[in-house]
Amino acid sequence: MNLNQVKKLMERKKTSRKGENGHAFCIGGSEENVGGVTLAGLAALRAGCDLVTIAAPEKVAWTINRYTPDVMTQKIKAAWTVKLAKEMVKQAERYDAVLIGVGITRKADKFCHYFIKKSPRPKVIDSDALKGLSFKDFQNSILTPNETELEMMLINSAKEFLLPKLREANIKEKAEILQGNLRYFLQNDNVLLVKGPTDLIISKNKIAYNRTGNQGMTKSGTGDVLAGLAVGFLAKSQDLFKSAVAAAYINGFVGDLLLKGKKGYSFIASDIVEDLEKIHKFEKRSKR
Repeated sequence: MNLNQVKKLMERKKTSRKGENGHAFCIGGSEENVGGVTLAGLAALRAGCDLVTIAAPEKVAWTINRYTPDVMTQKIKAAWTVKLAKEMVKQAERYDAVLIGVGITRKADKFCHYFIKKSPRPKVIDSDALKGLSFKDFQNSILTPNETELEMMLINSAKEFLLPKLREANIKEKAEILQGNLRYFLQNDNVLLVKGPTDLIISKNKIAYNRTGNQGMTKSGTGDVLAGLAVGFLAKSQDLFKSAVAAAYINGFVGDLLLKGKKGYSFIASDIVEDLEKIHKFEKRSKR
């Protein structure tokens, strides 16, 4: 994918009305992590969807409201329980795509497990929502694990025998190993986006390699921005693979611009969100 293809994904009709370009629903946040889901929600808007609603614990949601007027919030007064998950599955039907997991903590495992297994909506699943599940538990989803989370999921899926092979493999071999051994998962309308120096995006019949980005993106929050971009693109396009590829590409592309512009690694995740507006000024193409 290149920058022009991302821009095309973000295009909208001149006759568009509010909501026609997607409404993303972001579920997450905790008193320990308010910033992650906020960054994700703002990134989703920057990706081109019309509306973002963040469902978060009440105190977290009020903090988000104070930080930005651009997203709506649903203030959760109850704990993250299975009972709440049943209600949220019904609510999610009103939205075009759902992001779950950013900043939610492992205390919400039962909530996440129920919601992910029961909600048929297009989903982006990130961070703590991934760690207790196996690959057979997902449908219609983009998963965004880092290397550690990927290993946890493979162990949960009784596929730990793959770990030595993956650790020794080059990037192309790694992609082929994962695609070949996760057939059921990929055939169940899922896409795997493995974050790393080179991001891997894998579907049942496609593999993409994203090489934008740099060492400065190991900072806290950059993965939350990527997840937000993915759900924003997904809410608008309903295309899992293109949304995952576009999110990885543009997240790294803006990170590279920031590295040059700030002349070093002083940039932070919120800089990526702010500078996403500048992508239409550039015609640079990816080398891929």
